[in-house]
Amino acid sequence: MTDRRTVILGLAAASLATPAFAASTVKVLFDGTGLDGWTAVGDANWSLADGAVSADKGGMSFLVSGDSYRDFDLRAAIWVSPDANSGVFIRCSDRTRFTPANAYEVNVFDQRPDPTYGTGAIVDIAPVSPMPKAGGRWNVLEISARGPLLSVVFNGVKTVDSVRDTAHAEGPIALQYGAGTVKFRRVEIRPV
Repeated sequence: MTDRRTVILGLAAASLATPAFAASTVKVLFDGTGLDGWTAVGDANWSLADGAVSADKGGMSFLVSGDSYRDFDLRAAIWVSPDANSGVFIRCSDRTRFTPANAYEVNVFDQRPDPTYGTGAIVDIAPVSPMPKAGGRWNVLEISARGPLLSVVFNGVKTVDSVRDTAHAEGPIALQYGAGTVKFRRVEIRPV
């Protein structure tokens, strides 16, 4: 039993230490202890507790990074309730309004009425099939943006494989609260 547990823990640790995040150029955007460098937009009840920022009430809301990014690898640890609507917006062109028309929305939304662009998809750009489920556990969301190429990996499974789109070139990162309970524990970025 102990040997099996060691193997499982080792594999889990290895999956978090992907080559994109092994380099010393990683910047921690959120480490669970403070919101320096982030601005809240909207009226969700964002709060810090137990090494995470969370929200479970209010309307559509976002935590927006102070810096803008063009080409990068991003990794976020996210926990959502099964009924949550969340995600990460990248290359946002407007710091006060966030839609798939002015940013790329990497969705975490298990109960989206049309699951085509549910958890693991980039809304209106790259559908997901089959859609992974995020509700009720911690998940690792990895996003790569390199020029016009966008990729998404959700819990080690590639859900978007190098889709090409040129609509949005640069902008801040926005962490989304839309419904349910949403928690972000760590957000890291490696500009490339």
